[in-house]
Amino acid sequence: MVSARCRFFVKAQLEALGLHHDGVEIGHAEIRDPVTPAQLEALNNCLKEAGLELTKDNGNLLVDRIKKAVFDSIQLSAEPPVLKFSEFLSSKLHYDYSYLSHLFATREGTTLEHFTIAAKIDMVKELMLLEGLTLTDIADRMFYSSVQHLSAQFKKVTGLTPTAFRKKMEAMQKAPNCRSRAINSITISQNRVTK
Repeated sequence: MVSARCRFFVKAQLEALGLHHDGVEIGHAEIRDPVTPAQLEALNNCLKEAGLELTKDNGNLLVDRIKKAVFDSIQLSAEPPVLKFSEFLSSKLHYDYSYLSHLFATREGTTLEHFTIAAKIDMVKELMLLEGLTLTDIADRMFYSSVQHLSAQFKKVTGLTPTAFRKKMEAMQKAPNCRSRAINSITISQNRVTK
């Protein structure tokens, strides 16, 4: 699970199957009651239809915890991070960073660094489109060293400059019946990163 939409979907599926939960987070759902094999199969089928899957081995669970930690690290805060990302991840998950990095790359087919950058750029897209912030404001809020650094990362990940991306999304939203396409195009890079 990589977004609020995914969490909402999983919560709805759990409730539809009568599974009481203590919370659904990115990559993790805490179910209170024992789950029958039939419920597990039904849940797995619903999740597969939505492009999600149940993870069963500890390596995949740890990768999901890594993803959650990445998203936690890029959430907007008033203060710049105190620790380097590698230190933050190691302290949060209690594993050596080199092990986490190797596991992630092996399981996901992309480096942890590339995944983190793509996740940050997804946050930048949200701030641009949903909150209408300027690049200067976004660079400040996300602790980029400069607007140029943010723009360079954005172009490297999306293939477009931030300005070109914003114009493209605005044009798509103005066209009839295209609002949903514009929103879907925002999440495309997120879906590619997590496969």
